[in-house]
Amino acid sequence: MRGFHDGVAFAERFFMGDAEVQKALRKVCAALEEDGIPYAVAGAMALNAHGYRRVTTDVDLLLTAEGLAAFKAKHLGRGWVERFPGSKGLRDTEHGVRIDVLLTGDYPGDGRPKAVAFPAPSVAQRAGACMVLPVRHMVELKLASGLSNPDRMKDLADVQELIRHARLPLALSDALDPSVRAEYTRIWHATGPQDED
Repeated sequence: MRGFHDGVAFAERFFMGDAEVQKALRKVCAALEEDGIPYAVAGAMALNAHGYRRVTTDVDLLLTAEGLAAFKAKHLGRGWVERFPGSKGLRDTEHGVRIDVLLTGDYPGDGRPKAVAFPAPSVAQRAGACMVLPVRHMVELKLASGLSNPDRMKDLADVQELIRHARLPLALSDALDPSVRAEYTRIWHATGPQDED
């Protein structure tokens, strides 16, 4: 029962905006902006920014390889450590939060070359104190991930919840890479009635 109560307490802090993961997010965004390193928040924290509220315990950041190297050069040992020597991933030592780094040009899902790759952080848009990956890119990446890796089916469910909570239009498919359009259309229709004219 303790695990249940701990989970409820964490969810309450998360939805109040005061969980460790949110503190870690604000801290890393502030450091990146102070250093002038382009970045975009991705993953579940970006889903929250786009209207799909769900709890998470880690931060996903999109960086360039140069941006990651610059951040590490200045900040390792000063509030952040590598998850293991030479890893892309970091850990916020103050808040105990994992930070997963996605690199521009890498591929979502199975990591193999495909039509959809992680974009440059320059596509990000402001959402409060952080720069966030736009919803079109979120949908495209999650579809490519879920379609290429059976262990990433949650990414397809995230697209469904984004459609539902952010009221995404069917016409968004026109802006997506052709390799994921049919899946977006399938999920959109499976989600239920939408307010489409």
